[in-house]
Amino acid sequence: MEAAVARAPKLGEPGLRALYFCGSIRGGRDDRELYQRIVSRLRRFGVVLTEHVAFAELGERGEETAAGDRFIHERDLAWLQQADVVVAEVTQPSLGVGYELGRAVALNKQILCLFRPQSGRVLSAMIRGAADGSRFQVWDYEEEAVEAMLDRYFEAHLPEPVASP
Repeated sequence: MEAAVARAPKLGEPGLRALYFCGSIRGGRDDRELYQRIVSRLRRFGVVLTEHVAFAELGERGEETAAGDRFIHERDLAWLQQADVVVAEVTQPSLGVGYELGRAVALNKQILCLFRPQSGRVLSAMIRGAADGSRFQVWDYEEEAVEAMLDRYFEAHLPEPVASP
């Protein structure tokens, strides 16, 4: 799996958008199959920089890389800086996802958070309260409708790709 994560997605092609997907890893992997569906759908709209979040091999301990947590942090922040849009599934509470969203806000990224109220959980006020209806959006949804929700979002909010250096 380390080799799969190490592959750098190809950016800079005309019309290709960089998408950063956030989902729980060390906070719990109960939604991994849902993450696979989300990542699969996101590929219709651009390059998913963080598709490894959906990998079946990735357990609750996260990535097992010799380079360690510092490497993961720096790599993921570099991907976050490249991203045109951040999509986060926020139903499973995760410190890492919250951190990524905070950094995305600081970078003025376009953000979509997806939450399933039927999970019985209550979304953090720090996430729901950040929604401004424009750059930061929080959408409640039902699992069977996730693909339709992503289609709706990207049809209405598809940004121009970030120019390559």
